[in-house]
Amino acid sequence: MARYTGSVCRQCRREGAKLFLKGDKCYSPKCTFNLRPAPPGQHGQARQRKMSEYGVQLREKQKCRRVYGVLETQFRSYYEKASNMRGVTGENLLSLLERRLDNVVYRLGLGASRAQARQIVLHEHIRVNGKKVNIASFLVKSGDVITLRERSKEIGHFKALKEGTGRIIPKWLTLDAENLTAKVETLPRREDVDLTINEQLIVEYYSR
Repeated sequence: MARYTGSVCRQCRREGAKLFLKGDKCYSPKCTFNLRPAPPGQHGQARQRKMSEYGVQLREKQKCRRVYGVLETQFRSYYEKASNMRGVTGENLLSLLERRLDNVVYRLGLGASRAQARQIVLHEHIRVNGKKVNIASFLVKSGDVITLRERSKEIGHFKALKEGTGRIIPKWLTLDAENLTAKVETLPRREDVDLTINEQLIVEYYSR
C-alpha cells in the first residue's frame, strides 16, 4: 500500500494551516507549526509571492488530500466518483472522504489521528456489521454498525475510551462508549464536516 512516509509537520507548514495530523501534539505548545510556521525549505522565510488562481486551487486540493491522508491517484478517483453522483460535486467529494473507515474510526475518537486510525483498521481491530474489515478506504454506509474485535476491547488504549473519548462525535455517527459500539445514522453532509476547506476550488482545479 503506497503511503506518505515523510514528516507530516512539513505538510502543515507547506499549507500554512494546522491539519492536525499528529493527534494531541497539534494541540500542545510543542506543535511544530506554532514554532516554525514558515513553509519548509531554505527559502521558506523569504517573502512569499502572490499566488495565482491555479496556485490557490492547487493548495486547496493538496490541503484536503493531506488532511485525509490520501495520495493523488486515489484522491482523483474520489473526485471522478463524486462528479458522477447526484448533487453538488464538492459536497459529494467531502462526503466520500468522510465515509472512509479510517476517518470514521478517527471521528469516533478510537484513534488520536487519522494515521493512527488507519493502523487500527489495518491491524484488524475493527468490525463492520460483525465482519472483519482491514481496508482503510472502505466506505461505510447508512445503517452500518462498527464495533471492536472482542480481544481488542481489553487493550489499555481502548479500555480507557469507555470513560469517554473527549472528542465531539459528528451528528451522523452515534457512539456507545460503554460497549465501544458505533452506528452510522446517516451519510455525512457538508455542514457535518468541520474543516476549513473550500471544496469549490478543488472542483475548479480538476475542471481545468
